[in-house]
Amino acid sequence: MEQSKMKAIIEAILFSMGEAVEIEKLCSALDADKKTVKAALAEMQQDYEADERGLKLIEIDGTYQLCTKEFAYEYLIKIVSIPKSYRLTDIQLETLSIIAYKQPITKIEIEKIRGVQSDHAINRLIEAGLVEEKGRLATPGRPIILGTTDEFLRRFGLSKKDDLPHIDAEQLESFKLEAEQEIGYFGEQIHDENEDVEGQIKLDLPGTEEEQTESFEDIDDGDEMIDVGV
Repeated sequence: MEQSKMKAIIEAILFSMGEAVEIEKLCSALDADKKTVKAALAEMQQDYEADERGLKLIEIDGTYQLCTKEFAYEYLIKIVSIPKSYRLTDIQLETLSIIAYKQPITKIEIEKIRGVQSDHAINRLIEAGLVEEKGRLATPGRPIILGTTDEFLRRFGLSKKDDLPHIDAEQLESFKLEAEQEIGYFGEQIHDENEDVEGQIKLDLPGTEEEQTESFEDIDDGDEMIDVGV
């Protein structure tokens, strides 16, 4: 099969599917080997980048998909209903970073790292399509295992999870020191106010033996908002 015809067929398949397609399926449809198909895909990627076209061909973990180029978003919005825009707070970005670098990971493990409940942040990330359930651990309680999605890779311009920025030892130590200093600062404040922070704050009510508790929650009101796309 001529290269130009193969490229045209691949383009038709990806356009019709509207989602990422595994290279094995493309090979099967074209009755061609993986090396030949990958060469055609690489040439197509160059064609889309070189020309002033509204589409681009991206690779996500061995799958390929046609996507709209970013410059066209503002024009698309004018003719379609405006899609929901998810804006991530610092807390949600922190939770997403933990999941991305530590996956597969459970909610309990995330909360151990963050030191606070993370239900709200995790639910928002799932709602945004950036995180999903990957399965369950074969342990008592069958905790859910979380991981990032293909949508996460698309939104952050990554081809695979291994493309995440590498954090060197020096950066890691710096982050650790900042976290310890922050914990120490809040620990001193809590100690000065004679509050117990082992999972909850106990408040003595005057004239009664009752105790009122306030659970720590990952409240994110007022945090800086980060837009992850439309």
